[in-house]
Amino acid sequence: MKPATVAKKLGIYLPAAPEEFRESEISREEFTALLESPPEWLTQLRNEGPHPRLVVAQKLGVSTSGLARAGAPDVMTTSEIKALLVEMPKWLVEERSVHAAVNEENARIKTERSAKAARK
Repeated sequence: MKPATVAKKLGIYLPAAPEEFRESEISREEFTALLESPPEWLTQLRNEGPHPRLVVAQKLGVSTSGLARAGAPDVMTTSEIKALLVEMPKWLVEERSVHAAVNEENARIKTERSAKAARK
């Protein structure tokens, strides 16, 4: 697999990974080994960052679109994310509210579809 694919699956920011990881193809066996017993650099990246956009959005409880609308950086460290969660700027409160509403609506639709399928 390409390093970008593996980085996405691991939830890490590719430019922050070691050069040897970024420049080599990774087999499925190597990928499985990374998951089962992650090396120190992988553990550190997952714990401290920098984190890619998707992970930042998940940790903040917003969508990736919400990050873009707010003009927030796509890449943040864990300490930057924690500082934002403590500060709770207006944009973050609003985007978390929007994200929660969208999730509730999606859950409602899923429940309705399940009920409709069960009746058939």
